[in-house]
Amino acid sequence: MKKIILIFFICLSSFIYGINEERAYISSFNALHLGEAKKDYKELCNILILFDIVGLEEVLNKKGVETLVDELEKNTHEKWSYHISPYPVGTKKYKEYYAFIWKDKKVKFLKPRGFYKDSDDLFIREPYGADFKIGEFDFTFVLIHAIYGKSKSQRIAEAMNLDKVYDYFQNMDKNENDIIIGGDFNLSVRSEGFNNLLNHKDKIINCISPNMKTTLGPKEYANQYDNIFISQLYTKEYTGKSGGIDTANGNYKKAREVISDHIPIFIEVNTSKDDD
Repeated sequence: MKKIILIFFICLSSFIYGINEERAYISSFNALHLGEAKKDYKELCNILILFDIVGLEEVLNKKGVETLVDELEKNTHEKWSYHISPYPVGTKKYKEYYAFIWKDKKVKFLKPRGFYKDSDDLFIREPYGADFKIGEFDFTFVLIHAIYGKSKSQRIAEAMNLDKVYDYFQNMDKNENDIIIGGDFNLSVRSEGFNNLLNHKDKIINCISPNMKTTLGPKEYANQYDNIFISQLYTKEYTGKSGGIDTANGNYKKAREVISDHIPIFIEVNTSKDDD
């Protein structure tokens, strides 16, 4: 496959003209069975090097994350670190981990926040969060891989409870108000399932346009399933720039086989000051 160079919606000048130390790129990526599926790790590096921190969904084992980090270090000649959830979540037949990888020179890992306490069994895979700091900007990054299920109604039901996830992590620390929720929701943000989250008193918005398809079919981009949510009230560090990476370059079948059937999505934040 060709080296990844096409970026949806915006051209990030820092990727071309050099890194802006006051800007950071936060990504969410469904890595499709990372650790067990056949992967082109070199090609993955060509993509993920564009970001400062990546939240990974569909991680099947620690070895997959370690292999990815080793490959990133080998190809970028800089230190990368990772954090993986302490155990996998899902059903008896299928479970997966959440993980974060990041550039050490840019990102500081503060502490894990753990899984959403899902006492009412609202989610097939409980969301997982951790605290990070980039420059002066500290935040809680929460990942979720929603149910696909046998019907769309199951996906809508999970999405309707995302406001509870936001409130859970928001209420953990009165001094930390920047909550970033990223993941694969298996549902377009146009769905009524997101109404509770998007009508939250903290003015939560979706950063990824509903017009941008984020999954790969055999011959074209297919669905708008992946997104990142932030609070306009608190996370004013968000610059308004966001998008996704074209991982296929026209070869959708190959990209699905060796990279993922999802694309990495991202937001840009200003890290020069923190408004908490």
